[in-house]
Amino acid sequence: MPTLDFHPTGRHFLQVPGPSPVPERILRAVAQPTIDHRGPEFGQLGLAILDGMRRIFRTRHPVAIYPASGTGAWEAALCNTLSPGDRVLMYETGHFASLWRSMADRLGLDTEVLAHPGPDALLPDAPHWRRGAQPDMIEDRLRRDTEGRIRAVCVVHNETSTGVASDVASVRAAIDAARHPALLMVDTISGLACMDYRHDDWGVDVSVGGSQKGLMLPPGLSFNALSPRALEASRRSRLPKSYWAWEPILRMNQDGYWPYTPSTNLLYGLAESLDGLLGQGLENVFARHRRWAAGVRAAVRAWGLPILCAEPEAFSPVLTGVLMPGGVDADALRRLVHARFDLSLGTGLGRLQGRMFRMGHLGDTNDLTLLAMIAGVEMGMKLSGIALAGSGMQAAMDHFASEPAGAGQDGAAQLAAGRFSPSRA
Repeated sequence: MPTLDFHPTGRHFLQVPGPSPVPERILRAVAQPTIDHRGPEFGQLGLAILDGMRRIFRTRHPVAIYPASGTGAWEAALCNTLSPGDRVLMYETGHFASLWRSMADRLGLDTEVLAHPGPDALLPDAPHWRRGAQPDMIEDRLRRDTEGRIRAVCVVHNETSTGVASDVASVRAAIDAARHPALLMVDTISGLACMDYRHDDWGVDVSVGGSQKGLMLPPGLSFNALSPRALEASRRSRLPKSYWAWEPILRMNQDGYWPYTPSTNLLYGLAESLDGLLGQGLENVFARHRRWAAGVRAAVRAWGLPILCAEPEAFSPVLTGVLMPGGVDADALRRLVHARFDLSLGTGLGRLQGRMFRMGHLGDTNDLTLLAMIAGVEMGMKLSGIALAGSGMQAAMDHFASEPAGAGQDGAAQLAAGRFSPSRA
């Protein structure tokens, strides 16, 4: 059998846009002995976690937690609210929006795709992958749906394949302006706990999240935040569901339990994550991510390379996608950087494979970690013979030196060190 041992000296730099590095405090929590998932201690843990996740999504309404990847929560959002043949308007901003559409097709839904028409000189075959969802296009399409055939609008909040963020509040405003009854479903898997998200205030009906990004857990948990309209739709839905069904989950959640064996140890880790994030304050978390993102973008501009996202107002605080010059294989660069510097970068996905790479700047990181990432990329490009306009390292150092972290913005380091006061019930 091939060996799976790989133990280079020093630490591995995991700079993909998720899974993100897991803080030691969370790893220690996950390593605790498993308890009875029907016992009283677990019920207390469950209630505290469910309350904390409502605060993360900024909702007063239920949040369903699944032992699953984000893909599972995608399916749960669709099958709990829709019926076979229902039309779903899906706005494509990248690879994950496209995958969600493919899932809807397989479930027997009637999908319709909206996408920015371009043009775009840098990416002529995929101009819509450089821009966020366009609310005016959504409003126009809904206004023309005079028969009310469209049952839901699906949008990705932070497209992990591109580094493009969409304005969810404006999408809701567009649906309301069209006076259309469609549900609003939002994938915020890579946005949750990294950037501002308001399930209730933005009128989202189903929000989809995952554990392995801003929550800084290993992969394996996913979430549906629900609105009263979504719960009402679930009572009429005719798509098959059993494991994903909200009703039995929410019924047992009232006492802090689940209708199946939950991922007990990952829930320990989630409790630690919630202690840290909520103890620090979400606004501080979001400010930290915006500052990190600006420093990384300063490096890319200094290199003279284009940022994949074409709209500054849509720049993601979670990751930055970098387009390579024509004829340069981005995956070859990634392999070189990994082999030489033990640094993992995100690959180009779907139609962007080999054309770009992604740098993650989320979760348990800090200025020096990001500078190490930038240094590894810069050295890798020089070794690959890629001509650079200037030093990204110097640009990033200048940014971080001139924009010091504000009060509370070093929360990731505090979380890793376990300096937050526990707040679990």
